[in-house]
Amino acid sequence: PRILLALAVGAGLSVSGCVFQSLFSNPLATPDTLGVASGASFGAALALLLGFRLIGVQFISLIFGGAAVVLTVLAGRSRESKGLNNTVLAGIMIGSLFNALISLVKFSADTEDELPAITYWLMGNLSAASYASLLVGAVPIIICIAVLFALRWRLNLLSLSYEEARATGVNIKALRAVTVACATVMTASSVSMCGQVGWIGLLVPHICRMGLGNDHT
Repeated sequence: PRILLALAVGAGLSVSGCVFQSLFSNPLATPDTLGVASGASFGAALALLLGFRLIGVQFISLIFGGAAVVLTVLAGRSRESKGLNNTVLAGIMIGSLFNALISLVKFSADTEDELPAITYWLMGNLSAASYASLLVGAVPIIICIAVLFALRWRLNLLSLSYEEARATGVNIKALRAVTVACATVMTASSVSMCGQVGWIGLLVPHICRMGLGNDHT
């Protein structure tokens, strides 16, 4: 289970990072750009504080990860601008909010039992891997990767401006929505299974581009 978990999380975070770097035209974009990892981490910390078991921790983590992205989209919505700058700023704000809530949960946790469990989980580890947790978290990752693979020839349009992408005849709003939704699910699923794992979503896409180029197809 640990090997399968490592493969699923590595693939999910890598694809999420690649999608976000193309979507925001920013080589420093990560899977947590929209605050999903922070939201999922808060959900998991809250579930551990309330005494939930692993499957319950996963479900609550997924819920809060999705909620973080919804809040980011709502906060960054602007009728005047078709770009994503407001969304990025909103993601930073929402991520900071959930990080503060994580600190509040840790402050409220019992120092002998709950706090060590929360801290150890937030560090990221594969020790809790099981086939049951993989069934909950890995299946959504595989499905989202399959969807993005089917849309791979359109992902090159994400780096274009709104007007340029729209001129190609592609519904750019729908494409952005699908890619953000898939990346969110993959990131939240990864975080819900093994905590926060840094750098994979940032570095792996760059390593792949060094050998394969920038073309997503």
